[in-house]
Amino acid sequence: MAHIGKRNTLTVLRSAPPGYYLDAGTLGEVLLPGSLIPPGAKVGDALEVFLYRDSEDRLVATTELPYAQVGEFACLRVVGLSPRIGVFLDIGLAKDLLLPMRELKTEGVRTGDWLIVFVTLDERTQRLMASERLQRHLSPDRPTYAEGQAVKLLVTGETPLGYKAIVENAHVGLLYRSDLAGPLGKGERFDGFVRTVREDGKLDLALDQAGHTRIDTNAERVMTALTKAGGRLPFHDDSSPEEIREAFGMSKKAFKQAIGSLFKARRIVITQHGIRVV
Repeated sequence: MAHIGKRNTLTVLRSAPPGYYLDAGTLGEVLLPGSLIPPGAKVGDALEVFLYRDSEDRLVATTELPYAQVGEFACLRVVGLSPRIGVFLDIGLAKDLLLPMRELKTEGVRTGDWLIVFVTLDERTQRLMASERLQRHLSPDRPTYAEGQAVKLLVTGETPLGYKAIVENAHVGLLYRSDLAGPLGKGERFDGFVRTVREDGKLDLALDQAGHTRIDTNAERVMTALTKAGGRLPFHDDSSPEEIREAFGMSKKAFKQAIGSLFKARRIVITQHGIRVV
């Protein structure tokens, strides 16, 4: 079954002057304009396309990939404003995405601003639309992630403790400032990890693996760097987080845990001037 606002694999039914008509099941035949037909495609082929309604409200297919599809959160740029209708966002398609006034939360929006939105369908018109009312589109179910599980993160904003991020298009978690080498920007996407699922269902997140697996991995990364440097490196507890991140690709907290593990295993010596192999 084909879905509006999502990528679908549809079969080419026939060719016509405007382009190819694709089999969209219960949605009927859908036009893929000739300018978007992949080279070499022919009748009977299965093509991956995105379905949406164009500026004339016709259901059409495109081989262009939007920045987000229905059911996903994204950070999109404001490209137009209409006081009575809403805000128009660039979603990477020929037709801009409407953020209706009723779904807008940010005050004083201007062209060029970036907004975190959820992409959905207008129930009445089946047109693509955006919503800034993020909470209503998050999963109401308690998170079931395992500690240390790899997840996709979208940074949504800053808090006194760190940065909030949407996890797997379903839940919200927190990246603690103390675990980061530097500031994060709204809209940045990362592959991260679940550090803890709290009793109240809230998520603590990290940009590197948690627990012994992370420490062991980082310890070997430090040892590899030491070997390449001839057994000595000028990094220690007083080195800046930026220096640590640039040299080892990890937070200062992760670095301290790694060298602590290596010291306990009697593989390195820690001095006021740095670290060296035993």
